[in-house]
Amino acid sequence: MSERTIRDLLSYRIHRLANALSRGAATRYRRDFDVSLMEWRIIALLGSFAPMTLKQLAKESGLDKSLASRAVAGLVERRLVLRETGRDDGREIALRLTPAGRRVHHGLMRAATERDDAFRACLTEQERAVLTGAIARLEAEARRQAALVGEDA
Repeated sequence: MSERTIRDLLSYRIHRLANALSRGAATRYRRDFDVSLMEWRIIALLGSFAPMTLKQLAKESGLDKSLASRAVAGLVERRLVLRETGRDDGREIALRLTPAGRRVHHGLMRAATERDDAFRACLTEQERAVLTGAIARLEAEARRQAALVGEDA
């Protein structure tokens, strides 16, 4: 058996796929909605799960807390996100979309759904089912391996 190269590694191939998916999304979301991918994640999460704290938002989006904080600050400045005092803890800041943010969220989700439908359409129903199961198992294994090295997955 020949020695594998980086191009043969599953993690590398998934990373390249994720980058290709992200590049196409980034171009469209910037052009059509004037938001970055980071901002898109924040708007999408807040549109579905608000109110959220910055800590929750950073963890759910997979962003570093300082990066998420800067992105949120920009969205607050653009009047797409609102900061409010938390209901249970006055020291906590709850984030939610403004009416303008909800309008952007609606358009972004429509565009994201169109892209997702196109990706799903290139697979058979059976391939989609296998992919869904494989992703779940890979995520579980990635979390397991991160826990082994003491990383918060």
